[in-house]
Formats: sequence, structure tokens, C-alpha cells
Amino acid sequence: MEGPLAHVRYLADDRLEGRAVATRGERCAGDYIAARFRALGLDPVGDQGSFFQTWNVRTGSGVGPGARFALEDPRARPRDAVEVVPDEEEPASGGYALGEEWIPYGFSASATVRAALIVGSAESPSLALPDSESVAGKALVIEGAAPHPHAPPVDAHRIGSRAADLGATAVLVLLGDGDPWPSLKDERRAPLRVPVVAVRGRAAEDVRRWVSRPSSGVAFLSVGVVPVRREARNVAAVLPGSGPLGSPPLVVGAHYDHLGLGGEGSLSPDAVGVVHNGADDNASGVAVLLEVARELAGEPPLARDVLFIAFTGEERGLWGSAKYVASPLRPLEGTVAMLNLDMVGRVRDDLLTVLGVGTAEEWTGLLEGANERTASPLDLRFVSDGFGASDHSSFYARGIPVLHFFSNTHPEYHRPEDDWHRINADGMERVTDLVAALVREILSGPDVVALTPVEGARNPSRMPGPRDGTAARGGFGVRVGTIPDYSRESGGMGITGVRDGSPADRAGLRGGDVIIRFGSHEVDDVYGYMYALQGFEPGDEVEVVVLRDGKRLKFAVVLEAANRD
Repeated sequence: MEGPLAHVRYLADDRLEGRAVATRGERCAGDYIAARFRALGLDPVGDQGSFFQTWNVRTGSGVGPGARFALEDPRARPRDAVEVVPDEEEPASGGYALGEEWIPYGFSASATVRAALIVGSAESPSLALPDSESVAGKALVIEGAAPHPHAPPVDAHRIGSRAADLGATAVLVLLGDGDPWPSLKDERRAPLRVPVVAVRGRAAEDVRRWVSRPSSGVAFLSVGVVPVRREARNVAAVLPGSGPLGSPPLVVGAHYDHLGLGGEGSLSPDAVGVVHNGADDNASGVAVLLEVARELAGEPPLARDVLFIAFTGEERGLWGSAKYVASPLRPLEGTVAMLNLDMVGRVRDDLLTVLGVGTAEEWTGLLEGANERTASPLDLRFVSDGFGASDHSSFYARGIPVLHFFSNTHPEYHRPEDDWHRINADGMERVTDLVAALVREILSGPDVVALTPVEGARNPSRMPGPRDGTAARGGFGVRVGTIPDYSRESGGMGITGVRDGSPADRAGLRGGDVIIRFGSHEVDDVYGYMYALQGFEPGDEVEVVVLRDGKRLKFAVVLEAANRD
């Protein structure tokens, strides 16, 4: 018998390079899971009779042809002129070398602009210096170095978003000679509304000299940033039941992607390029998923099909589960429930947290009964909330009862140290027994247990954070109560759902809405939404504009403090 630890050791091997979405290592992990499903005799339910549900995701950015950056004497051309330089022509006079003296950020808009330069300050809400004119219509120049030794470098994405709100036409971030270029290959954020470029070396010195003159120069920019897309794959298989063919199943899921070589999402900022194996997060959940499938596949058929699905892209914002509920492989309406396994490899002192028990009236009794039927019962701690930063949220937003099994966080979370030797193999086997027993509790009888969904279950002691529409600012923050749809790339911030009794709920926002404006801020994606939140205090009333079924609607939302229960 392989056992769960064998699965973890394979999935958390250095050679899989951390299983980042749409990478070679992630593909290898997906092939492994599909092979295990096949060996168990499960039925493939993916595309074209395979075990895979595939689609393309953005994994980075690249620079398109014809990129140009030059400085021009303002007396030589009209300040409002716009010109596109064909690829076959030489750069404008004084053009700078792409990749050596300048480069666009991966979130830059693709545009051709010519605008007067104006120096600005990242510390100022208006971005311009206190005694300067408006940035509207100008190419904003920002020093990219940290303002003092203990401060981080300026956030070019935030500056670009704010500059667009203020009417700037471009942003030039000046780097020091030792500062690294921004990385395009890992940039997945949607384009901003203005070009944003990094400038270094001779070009940066020239910009500084131009803006120091009484009559500032003119920047000419022609930027084309193209998204790089690769194939992502959910891995899905069905254990057939005795019920009607093709009926809505019970779903057991776990995500199999992790953080790859660090960077975004890592809690070890100095470990960029170091493999983050994600043994607990979430090789452990996949291991238990495979072992539950093995246990149930060796028994008589249950009353309903069980869909086992390993999601990718959870670490990037629930991409895989969002894909599934948008394009379900089996009927979504009537799905019995979704059981999510995420970080179940570090059981300590017999404790296991089960979130989502408030999403159906029967969950507590079913869990207690299943636990009593295991050889080694766990000490279960129940949390009612059906929303959270894992794949069950995508299902709960569609009204499906959910549970999230979780052995709690630890100091190695999202760090390279989360490796297989820290896993509690006995604890994973006990979680396997519990989940298998729960599936039997729901599906073993002649009739499937009819779960009674509970709308708006929430946990008053939830941890605030950006995944539930909370933004910290100056030691405290504001709360809206939206659950963002992280799978939406642009065109506004989609709402997966809203928390019961939250400001969003009281104002009338609901799942499926797309926020396109928050106060005076245009919202292009979830990042723009978070930047907008940072400008408000608890008690502020904000006009929020959403798209709903193709219509533009306005709502007045009164913000709460983030730590309010």
C-alpha cells in the first residue's frame, strides 16, 4: 500500500520545482494524479475523455515589437502630438536601448504617447509635489529607490493605478544603477490604463536633467506588452455510484499547485529562486484525496457518484475551482456537497479544524457520527464560515454546502521549509478515515442525505485579509464584505459572493456583480479595488458602481472597521 506519505514525497520532490501553475513541475504532478486515478479504476471526466480539464492562464508578460522610448526638446514638436513609430523605422532621435536603459513593467498599458514630463512624489496622494501643477496629461516621473533605508522601494503598480485615476498619460520610474529590472516573465496582473516603464543608467540621468530645467522635456513612448499564456489543468475522475447515470455528484477536492520558486505569495522574501515544495500546502490534501478514492473504490458502490478533483491555480486566486464552477464537468445544480482538503498534513494533539459547518444544518451531526466510526477519532473543532481562502469558496458561492478540512497553519507555511519530513503521516491517515467515513455517511443509504443549505453562514472570528475585501491602513482597516473573484483578469473586480450582514450585503451588492468604480477610483481588477480601499476610513459612505447583467448600477456602501465582529 502506497499510503499518503508516499504521495507527499513524490509531489513535494525538488524535481517538481514547487508545482507553480502551468509549469513543467505542475504538469508532472497532474500526470501523477491522473495515473493514480487510472490505477484505481476511476472514470475520466475531463476534456475529450481524458482526466484533464484544460484552459489557458496568463503566466507572465512579454514586450511586443516596436517598443520605443526617447526624450525630445519641447520646442521641436507640439506638446499634444501623438505619433506611432513603425517597426521598420529607426527610433526617434535620442532613443534609448530597450532592456539596457529602459523596459516596460509587465502590467504596463500598450500605447503610444508623447507628453511633457512632470516630477512627482510617491508620498503625496496627488503624486505631484505640493508646489507643482496637476499630473493630468503629463508623463509622471517618480524616483523608484526607497525614500529612506528602512522603507521598501516604491510600488510602481500602485503608483501607475493612481496616476491613471489622476489623468496622467504615462509613468516613468527612475531606478538606480544597481537596482534590478522588473521581471516580466512572472507578471500576471492585468494591464493598467497608462504605460508604466522603468528607466535606468544614461536614460535615467537624462530624465533627471530634463525635469530639473525650467522648461521640462517631452517623453515619447511606444509600448506594447503582450500576455504570455500557458495551459493549466484540473485533474478530475469519477467513482461511479448506483444512482442515475450522470446525476449531480458529491465533490471531494484538493489543490495540487504551490508557489514554485517563491516570489509572489512566499513568506520568505529572500528565497526567490528557491524551491517551495508545499508538502503541507497542499501535497497533503492531494495525498488524502487519493487515499480516500482508494478506500472507497474498493467498496460496494455508493448511492451517488463521487467526483474527485485536483485543482490547479489555487495559490493564484482559486483559478481551478473558479474554472470548474463556471464550466462544470458534471451538473453543478444539485451537487450534493463539496469537501475540500487543504493543509491536512500537520495534525497536532489530535486537533483538526473543519470549516463550513454552518453551510448545512446537518453537518455537525454527520461529522460527529463519521468521527465516532473511525478507529482513531480526532478532536474536531468546528467553524461555521463557508467562505475562505481555498477552493470550497467557489462552490459555496454557488449555494453548495461545503466543508474545509484543515490541520492549521505553522511557521513553515508558504516557505521553503514546508517539506515532506515535517508531515504527520499518521495524522493524514486519520483524516483519510474521517473523510471516507463522512462520504459513506452521506451516500451509503438507499437515499442520499438531503443537506439543508444555510445562506450566509459566517464566522465572527474570521481573520481579516485581502481575500475577503479587507484593507489595512495605518494600523487599522476597512471592511466591505466582498469575496473577490480572483480568476477575473480585467474589466473590473468580480464578486464571488458577499458576507451576510456585511456593508456590501446591506447595500445590496451580490455575487456575480463586477465592481468597476469605488468612490472616485476606477477599478480594473482586484488590485485596483484594494488600492481604492486604502483611501477610506471606517464610517465613510462610498458610492460603488457595478455591472450586473449588463446594467450599470450604483450603491451606497458604509464601510466598517476591519476588526468588527
